[in-house]
Amino acid sequence: QSHLVESGGGLVQPGGSLRLSCTASGFQFVAYDMGWFRQAPGKEREGEGVSCIGTTSSGRTYYEDSVKGRFTISRDDAKNTVYLQMNSLKPDDTAVYYCAAALVLHNRCVPDGKYWGQGTLVTVSS
Repeated sequence: QSHLVESGGGLVQPGGSLRLSCTASGFQFVAYDMGWFRQAPGKEREGEGVSCIGTTSSGRTYYEDSVKGRFTISRDDAKNTVYLQMNSLKPDDTAVYYCAAALVLHNRCVPDGKYWGQGTLVTVSS
């Protein structure tokens, strides 16, 4: 059985930082692009990724314009884990963040559709 388990969410003040982690099991993590997708309160989950990372051999990364320069995605294939370092957080970043298998395309990132985590809540508020 395949699993993605996120952690690291919480309440942070504007300007603060959080690091999200997502650990995979039950599938060949190293072979998949991975991404973070978010769902703001009262809205549907966004269809495109906030940030995604290709396989280690591809070296590709993608960032939505609103998070460029503030978020950094990385992966550790030895640990089957993908990370999202979030700095300079804003209230607009408040959302449930989902980890998922993804497809990193030329100018966007979309879910692969095969594997999703359960989500972790990030709240940015003073």
